[in-house]
Amino acid sequence: MSGRSVGLATQVCLGLLLLAAPASAAEPATVFAAASLKNALDEAGKAFTAESGIPVRASYAASSALARQIEQGAPADLFASADLDWMDYLAARTLIRPETRVNLLANRLVVVAPKDATVAEASFTPDWFARALGPDGRLATGEVSSVPIGKYAKAAFERLGLWAQVQPRLAQADNVRAALALVSRGEAPLGVVYESDAKADPGVKVVGVFPEGSHPPVVYPFAVTAEAKGEGGARFLAYLRSKAARRFFEARGFTMIGEGASQ
Repeated sequence: MSGRSVGLATQVCLGLLLLAAPASAAEPATVFAAASLKNALDEAGKAFTAESGIPVRASYAASSALARQIEQGAPADLFASADLDWMDYLAARTLIRPETRVNLLANRLVVVAPKDATVAEASFTPDWFARALGPDGRLATGEVSSVPIGKYAKAAFERLGLWAQVQPRLAQADNVRAALALVSRGEAPLGVVYESDAKADPGVKVVGVFPEGSHPPVVYPFAVTAEAKGEGGARFLAYLRSKAARRFFEARGFTMIGEGASQ
């Protein structure tokens, strides 16, 4: 066989191999999201991947920790915060795409106790917390200077005139799920978490909902990051804003306030 014939045969074989090879996998969407979003976003991510073929990789932690990681160059395509402050923090540093930012979800602040506890319904008075915590008990929540759940809790206790009494009794955790675990395991008799977290853990029960107006509204802003790779983050955010994703959030105790809320 001539050299020309061998060359043509090789090209044909290579062409056939390329045609037979599977298409390369879609580039994943990397999501940095507040710990309280884990259950809902995991479920929504699976549905989105099944529909689009785009894998979703999610990292959950306190919004404060995730925002700082993004600031330091961590590769995230989409950021979902549990408060406005940490999204503002990234926006001020031009680390998100402002045109993609949306306040998508709302939540409520609740007091939880271990599921078998005999504690009475919360009355949000000094006497009630003194009885419920006992002589040595701690109240679990997030770190109050940076973690959103802790910041909301501090604001509520200050507004209700309870901060001076409660502050020395706090067990401050790295994120809301860590605080929730302290109550679920019986290591703390009370905790302040989001309503969605209480729904996620059968080891706790809600004993009180903070009065409306006692703290800033619990709002979850989402935005595509400035350094997002490909279209995965934007496409996943579009899905989360749609009617299709609404069921995942509402089943977990969130309220949709962005697009999709009235659909």
